[in-house]
Formats: sequence, C-alpha cells, structure tokens
Amino acid sequence: MSKKNKQKQKFIYEKDLDNYYELHHDAIDRLVDSDTDNVPEVGEAELKQYKSSKLSKIPMWIRALFIKFWFNGAVCFFFLWGLSIVLTNVWDQILVVGLAMGVVTDLLVNNVFRFIADEPGSNNKWMMIPQKKFWTLFVNIIYAYAVLTLVVLLYQGINLLLTGGTLDEYNFGNFLGVEPFLFGLFYLLFDMMFIGIKDGIAAAIKKVKAEKQSIAQETAEEQIAVDEQTPTEQETVQPIKVVQQVVNGGSKKKHKKKK
Repeated sequence: MSKKNKQKQKFIYEKDLDNYYELHHDAIDRLVDSDTDNVPEVGEAELKQYKSSKLSKIPMWIRALFIKFWFNGAVCFFFLWGLSIVLTNVWDQILVVGLAMGVVTDLLVNNVFRFIADEPGSNNKWMMIPQKKFWTLFVNIIYAYAVLTLVVLLYQGINLLLTGGTLDEYNFGNFLGVEPFLFGLFYLLFDMMFIGIKDGIAAAIKKVKAEKQSIAQETAEEQIAVDEQTPTEQETVQPIKVVQQVVNGGSKKKHKKKK
C-alpha cells in the first residue's frame, strides 16, 4: 500500500473516531414521532421474505382450520374413545367431551392462535371469544356444549336416514360410528358457522356505527359552513350602530344650522 493511501485511510479512521459518539438526531426524531399513520406500507410478498419457517408461508386460514380440526379430533380420541370403557353411558361421555372441548379451546387453541399471530389481534376472527380473561373459560365451556349439541343432532340425523329408524329411537353412533376424523370435521363445521355469524353481526354493527359517524361529521361540516356564511348577531348589530350614529350626527348638524 502506498504512503498516500495509508495517510488517506488513517484520516478516514481518525474522522470516524471523532464522530463515533455523535448521535443521529434525525433518526431518533423519526423513531420518536413514528406511529401507525406515518409507517410505510409493506407488501405481503416482502414480509414473507423475512419469515423464518416454511410453516409461516402457509396461508393463515389453512393453518387455523387445521389447528381447530386437529384439537377437535384429539379431544374425541382421548376423551370419547379413551373414557368409553369407564363411561359406558353415552350422555356421560357427551358431558365430559363438552367440558373438555371448552377447556381445550380456552387454554390451548386460542393461545396457539395468539402465539402464531403475525400481529396482536390478527387471529381474533378465528376465535369465538378472543378475549383472554378468567370468565372466558366458563363461556367457552357453554359454547362447546352448544356446538356439541348440533354435532350430536347431526350424527343422530345421519343415522336415522341410513338406518330408516324413527325419532323415538336413539341412533347416535349405531350405524355411523363416532371417530376422531368425522367428529373433528363436524365440530369444525358448526364452530366456523357460529364464528361466521358472530363476525357478520360485528361487521354489520361496525358498518352502522361508521355510517352514523360519517353522517354526523357531514352534518357538523355543513353547520360550520352555514355558520361561516351567516353573519353573527354582533356583526349585524355593528353596521346598524354605525348607520344610527351617522344619522344622529347629521340631524344634530342640521339642528345647529337652523339655530
């Protein structure tokens, strides 16, 4: 390396040392002032480049349906099949399965959705009760019994059609047996139906509120425009007073001339 290049490199190095402890105030200001409004939009294709696992590249709706389906089948396998030797009465089995589904949904399924969410609250649409509170456990158990009731009725209806039985007979699992695959699928079907109804109602309420807010905002803007165009009481009184003063002043002058 030539002497000239060495001197140039030494100069750059010493210059970097002098500025080593200088703060980039512009970068700090941008960081402090940043919020959701001035954050630049980043496309989904660019975000996928920074995702580490291959699983993250699978669409979220596929992962959500699979997670729900897998846990539903697991509950059927461990509680309905596993306890069938101990609990011979089918109603006792349904009671235990409903309780297990509520607990598993609140403590496992919903927490899995929160853990794999790309940002907080992004997976709330896959949960019937997205809140994480103490009381949600009991509500999820009640909700599980509601979904399980429809699953039992579906099994009952299918078996009645296949066996040609009557409504007086109890045909739950007599012909079409209860196993994890179909049970998980049927439970997923009714679960997503209830969640879809809930999301539809929430979207309708949000739309109505947004329309009311926009109408109120338009009304307020129109009122402001009318107020700006219409002179106030003080503005109308002042010209009248000026005219009265001019008239009174002219009448006084005429009265003095006559005298």
